[in-house]
Amino acid sequence: MEQRRTGVIIVAGGAGRRAGGALPKQFRIVGNLPVLGHAINAFARALPEAPIVVVLAPEWHDLWHDLAARFRIARHRCTAGGAERFHSVRNGLDALPIDVSLVAVHDGARPLVSEELIRRCVACAAAHDSAVPAVAAVDSMRQLDAGGTSRPVDRSVLRCVQTPQVFDAALLREAYMSDYRPEFTDDASVFERAGHSVTLCEGERSNLKITVAEDLLIAGALLDPNDSGREQDL
Repeated sequence: MEQRRTGVIIVAGGAGRRAGGALPKQFRIVGNLPVLGHAINAFARALPEAPIVVVLAPEWHDLWHDLAARFRIARHRCTAGGAERFHSVRNGLDALPIDVSLVAVHDGARPLVSEELIRRCVACAAAHDSAVPAVAAVDSMRQLDAGGTSRPVDRSVLRCVQTPQVFDAALLREAYMSDYRPEFTDDASVFERAGHSVTLCEGERSNLKITVAEDLLIAGALLDPNDSGREQDL
């Protein structure tokens, strides 16, 4: 199969208030690099030829440029985020070269994404036009109704969705021409709303999303203590 050129969008525009601290979580230092830097470097190692676009709120561009200059972080370009994640991804698509045939969209707050997972998602999307990594739910689940009453849910039919989510570029661009809807919580929901099928692939439990302060501690414990950017690989 002919290799398809992949473009990367890393969305890092959120304020990350639940993680606490003066800075958004994507700029916090974990394992000798900013959280966002780990994500960028993982894609640069997994897909050395892929253009990488980082989507940031305009008010954080100067801070990020300063951080990127101080640490060993792979080459990338920045573009402005929008009001919602949907708009940020749309801006990222506009910033990518038009000739990419696959697009990988990743949360900048997932610093532990592995090179293997990135390549697995790209291979799945190359074969099926979409790839959404997911892991089985392991906790018992209950669903609340409008009155606050709960009932058990069969966890065997549930999957926890992760990123990177990878799609055929032309189909994803077309999907993002639609108007924003509140139920667009990730790229798969936008892609599916446009009438396309979503293909799940195996995710990784270590692919943690930084949400609260405790997640920063967990990520620090899981990161390779010798990894300060792995200069030889960038």
